[in-house]
Amino acid sequence: MSMLCNQCEQTANGVGCNISGVCGKKPDVAALQDLLLYALKGMSLYAAKARECGASDPELDLMLLEGLFTTVTNVDFDPARMEKEIRRTALMKEKAKALYESAFQKAKGAQAPPIAVAPAQWTPAADLAGLVAQGEAQGINTQHVNEDIRSAVEILIYGLKGMAAYADHAHIVGKTDETIFEFMHRALAATTDPTLGLMDFVGLCMECGKVNMRTMEILNEGHVELYGAPVPTPVQLGTKAGKAILVSGHDLRMLEELLKQTEGKGINIYTHGEMIPAHAYPGLKKYHHLAGNFGGAWQDQAKEFVNFPGAIIFNTNCIQRPADNYKDRLFTWGLVAWPDVKHIDGWDFSAVIAKAQELPGFPENPGQEILVGFGHHAVLGVADKVIDAVKQGAIRHFFLIGGCDGAKSGRNYYTEFAEKAPADTVILTLACGKYRFNKLEFGDIGGIPRLLDVGQCNDAYSAIRIAVALAEAFNCSVNDLPLSLILSWYEQKAVVILLTLLHLGIKNIKLGPSLPAFISPNVLNFLVENFNIGPIGNVDEDLKQCLTR
Repeated sequence: MSMLCNQCEQTANGVGCNISGVCGKKPDVAALQDLLLYALKGMSLYAAKARECGASDPELDLMLLEGLFTTVTNVDFDPARMEKEIRRTALMKEKAKALYESAFQKAKGAQAPPIAVAPAQWTPAADLAGLVAQGEAQGINTQHVNEDIRSAVEILIYGLKGMAAYADHAHIVGKTDETIFEFMHRALAATTDPTLGLMDFVGLCMECGKVNMRTMEILNEGHVELYGAPVPTPVQLGTKAGKAILVSGHDLRMLEELLKQTEGKGINIYTHGEMIPAHAYPGLKKYHHLAGNFGGAWQDQAKEFVNFPGAIIFNTNCIQRPADNYKDRLFTWGLVAWPDVKHIDGWDFSAVIAKAQELPGFPENPGQEILVGFGHHAVLGVADKVIDAVKQGAIRHFFLIGGCDGAKSGRNYYTEFAEKAPADTVILTLACGKYRFNKLEFGDIGGIPRLLDVGQCNDAYSAIRIAVALAEAFNCSVNDLPLSLILSWYEQKAVVILLTLLHLGIKNIKLGPSLPAFISPNVLNFLVENFNIGPIGNVDEDLKQCLTR
């Protein structure tokens, strides 16, 4: 069995994983993910047509979010769960078909014309082996025969996958928006249309960035309404005496539910990876047993988790193949899954709590503290001080150094860049890329910390809000600000954030450690000519270029 997957930064040889995924994905899972995407296209063909006739169904919308999110890198590695998702999508496709036919009849007074596109006519094989065979026939190279159009289609699909992750997080905290669902169904359906050309898909990619801005906005609104706006908060990197549970991922509501269920039970909750910004939300840090942060970015979990003497739970993507020395105390939740790892369905975390109570927990061992919580509410609250510092020459330049972390060589560039940034510059950071340098001491400028942790990857919304506010204050465009974007990427959420930046017209972005394998030379040339996107290079040369631009 062969495979081809090129959707992440660490793809083999910079071209594509064709034996087994660098992430740990096996060929059968890769085929099932390709088939799930194919099945979702069929469902969206009908759902998009139904919407044109004024009909929609929230169950179809949620299926699209969860289905696409399931195929994001480092989410679901379990063939059995993948099979369930595929069969559920097939049922939802039939529901979407019935909705379309009914809505068309009601709106037009006539029988709905059939949708003859292949994904709309697909039916699932009878068993898992048959599904794998079907998936092998729907790989990347089937997206389009033209290399450049296929590249644009891939960018769009990976953007939709990233946006689905953010929209699913928003849905969990009670936030939805019709424009998001309408676009996602329409855009995914468009990938099946052989009559569309390169610029049609370029336009859809730009629209994807626009709609993602709204997606990140409603997610931010949901978090702030539930937990308050983040405030600058020191996070303990040491340990407190007591039993322990480690939460890795992005989902704040899942963390809140766990905090509620462990209150008063002598169990301390620690964050890992992208969960560290949770400490800055008033509604979460009120729980005194939210003890601190353990470990760093996702790629170090195998060497770090062996030293965590408690239960561990993943609530979104970033899981790696678990080692035997901690697999028996590992749990997954939501869309995350790994074969033979205990999965929690719903909101009852009693099994995780029971496992934590069996284990020894930590001794008291205080450690370093680092600051988080510099979202746009916090930074704009002191905007006058920031603006004055720029006008007086105390702050010469801003760098946004952030994005996804990863294990591939070349990522030390971001640490070196942060270390070499002059003392009269401010560093904004977000997502797990910050673990490259967030424990270093950068000092402050007139009381303004030189390192400002904006939050999770979805909090790129806050970084954009900060940049726009500064541009308005100086009566210029974002591109004219003394601001440079030095971004690292790994998976599809980074792709959609990049599309959002491009939609906003932001130029001169440096991207690394390597450029996406799914971008063809001609599409790359388009991005360079229109947005001056370039790869990271030598730190000293890049830093000089940024400061003299």
